[in-house]
Amino acid sequence: MEIDPGMVAKVTRNGRIILWEGVSLWAFDVLPGKPPASNREHAHHAFQLTLAAGGEVGIRTAAGLVPGPVILIAPDVPHAIEAAGRIALLFVEPESRAGAGLRQLLQGAPIARLPDLPNREANLRGIWEGPPLIETTLIAVGMRLLERVLGSIIHGHALDPRIARVLDRLDQRVESGLTAAEAAGIACLSESRFSHLFVEQVGLPFRTFLLWRRLMRAVEQLARGKRLTEAAHHAGFADSAHFSRTFQRMFGLPAASLGLTSRED
Repeated sequence: MEIDPGMVAKVTRNGRIILWEGVSLWAFDVLPGKPPASNREHAHHAFQLTLAAGGEVGIRTAAGLVPGPVILIAPDVPHAIEAAGRIALLFVEPESRAGAGLRQLLQGAPIARLPDLPNREANLRGIWEGPPLIETTLIAVGMRLLERVLGSIIHGHALDPRIARVLDRLDQRVESGLTAAEAAGIACLSESRFSHLFVEQVGLPFRTFLLWRRLMRAVEQLARGKRLTEAAHHAGFADSAHFSRTFQRMFGLPAASLGLTSRED
């Protein structure tokens, strides 16, 4: 996997946020004795790899609590995070190569406690301690964690070229977006056939996936230092309130909890 030169990293009040192609790493510190801001049932589009990084973490679903230190949860599974101390979350888009490998690893299960990773805490400690890590080093940490989780699993994933064309065009038009009819035209399919194929290939309805991409674009703009309203508009949200509501729904915690909205208008 090559590092995208367009990736971004931001220091927040509690840790770091790093985004690169198809993956984002969120690292934060939950104060002892206080519930994390994310301790509310929610679901989101991405695979979520949850790791203790010097603290304790568990994921609660309708079936009960799955303890850490390493937990993988499938997309769109309602869950809540229960944590204290330092934890790290890796969000992986399902249509990425790493996402295909994580899907294979779960084998249809909604959530799994994974074997611990060698040097897990040591690999993550530098996010909080010592000289600030540069962006490429932080990305390397996230990539190394994914590689260790995936092990020898073959995680190549070749999208249908018609859907790949739509995703490429969407990358260029996140702000204005694409209608389902426009996307179907790019794929040279009827709208009904496109909708079926998109869900089959990506795992979500087209409109829901478009919302996810807009959310990630807004987070990227905030990490680059844009004001909240400017970042929301750049990503195609009607206003900052629309973005904030969407962030809460997709990640289960307010954007302000990680310092993303420190530059208000």
